[in-house]
Amino acid sequence: MKKHTIYSMAIAALALAGCDNLLDQSPKDQFSNDNFWTSEDNVEIFANSFYDEFTGYGSSGSGVFYFPTLNDNQASNGFTEWTYKTIPSSISLWSDSYKYLRRANLMIEKIPGISGMGEAAKNNWLGFARLFRAYEHYQLVRAFGDIVYVDKVLDVSASDKDLYLYGERKDRDEVMDKVLEDLNFAVANITGNSSSRVLVNAAVAQAIKAEICLYEGTFCKYRSSSDGQKAPDPSRAEKYLNEAKTACLAIMGNPMYSLNSSYIANYNSLDLAGNEEMILYKKYVYGVMAHSTIDYTCSSTMQSGMTKAAFDSFLFLDGKPLASTSCDKSDHPVKDADGQWSIAAMLGVRDPRLSACVDPVLMYKGHGYVRFGMGSMETTSSTGYGVLKFDNSTLELSHRNNTGSNETDGPIFWLAEVYLDYAEACAELGSITQSDLDNSVNKLRTRAGMPAMTVNPDSDPANNMGVSNIIWEIRRERRVELMYDNNDRYWSLIRWHQLDKLDVDKYPEQMRGAYVKDDALAGTAQGPAIDSDGYINARPAGKERSYDAKYYLYPIPSGQIDLYEAEGKTLSQNFGWK
Repeated sequence: MKKHTIYSMAIAALALAGCDNLLDQSPKDQFSNDNFWTSEDNVEIFANSFYDEFTGYGSSGSGVFYFPTLNDNQASNGFTEWTYKTIPSSISLWSDSYKYLRRANLMIEKIPGISGMGEAAKNNWLGFARLFRAYEHYQLVRAFGDIVYVDKVLDVSASDKDLYLYGERKDRDEVMDKVLEDLNFAVANITGNSSSRVLVNAAVAQAIKAEICLYEGTFCKYRSSSDGQKAPDPSRAEKYLNEAKTACLAIMGNPMYSLNSSYIANYNSLDLAGNEEMILYKKYVYGVMAHSTIDYTCSSTMQSGMTKAAFDSFLFLDGKPLASTSCDKSDHPVKDADGQWSIAAMLGVRDPRLSACVDPVLMYKGHGYVRFGMGSMETTSSTGYGVLKFDNSTLELSHRNNTGSNETDGPIFWLAEVYLDYAEACAELGSITQSDLDNSVNKLRTRAGMPAMTVNPDSDPANNMGVSNIIWEIRRERRVELMYDNNDRYWSLIRWHQLDKLDVDKYPEQMRGAYVKDDALAGTAQGPAIDSDGYINARPAGKERSYDAKYYLYPIPSGQIDLYEAEGKTLSQNFGWK
């Protein structure tokens, strides 16, 4: 990662291939392509800029762990609206993705002509470039649907610039088929860094392929023409789900990767180098490149807490849900010797992953909590449930509660997610066996200390997604294992065609928090707002998030449409956006 950091700075200085969007071109490259594309070392320097695409814990108040709160797992400090409610003039995902596509296509164009590289080395780096070309197109399709597909370096001076700079949006299915071609080339040709966990290798390519193909398979199975999308396509879904299985099995059969014994150690470790579950992780170093995920979950700033709906998705120790467990179901906290409202008894009868995610006491407006080693600094949560998952008590206080100073390593791709992808693909194909479960999600349950899942689980009245019992339970497993992780819940609701679950009028429980009725401050100006049953109501007065089918896709930025119109061209807008 030291080499990566140095190379990232070098490539930033070179400013090669700058292209902010389809039309807005950066100044001419400072170094000519003829001078730069002369060796494999230079290719590696150029390639390292792509690692910035793996956000991990982010930097200051950003990242794809904890911070994304447009989901039903968390209630934000404030209120999270839909990502876009009106059409913006620009969207960074659009412009940044096309910038990276230009870089990937430049690699693909220039590598074959480097005389000093052998064929294997060329194919390795072409595989790298095509992997990221696939990844960028996938992110665009996931967000925007039909997109302008780009497989060439855009040249504003070309005689056919209209074709390349003002291309029509291509059908999203056609784009994803091109993505699969790139993914299959990548997994077949990337040979470098085979023993690394911080650099891209074939296993990373397989993990990316598994994620993308699971997304595509389930999206095409559940999409609906009534929402401005194409009709479900069972054969296409089957194809991509089988591709996802193949990618997962390649990793599951690789002896380099095995499940780490500690669930929480995947998220709060100072060094993930020796963690055999990691396929790719991001190294953070205090004073060099650090993050703020811990700071935002243990400072005086109110946390975006877990919802009670998410809390109740964790099974009890008998392996049963709330409706059928024989364990104690009480969700009323009790005052402990320190005057805190303890939920230790509740956590003691639940899936142990829950106690790894939340604090053993409640914390909310009017009743703060001083977590271990925090001196006198009290923290609170929007729902009462504190976000414990990322904190590490061994960190120096100044490295823990200051913005941009957290130094725990961040997972990017790891084996647990691969197990979840595999089990879900098998279940969606309707061919899952007990062996499939035992070789995937049941390993996660064993690590957590939970009973194994069976292929014929009991029904759960909480199943509001209209799917089979086994699919529901695998989705539950994904939810609890990946709580707060990678914005996974939001994108899963998209691909399962369940985005309406984020409508807070239709599903008010997603803004419900812990039971606090026994606190005298509850329901007063000095304490948290509560509902009629005594649970925290994390929804601010007057705030609403009503579902509309248009939210399945982001709008095409108006600035891009204007650029097309200025040239007498047309770039169509997405369904429902005006």
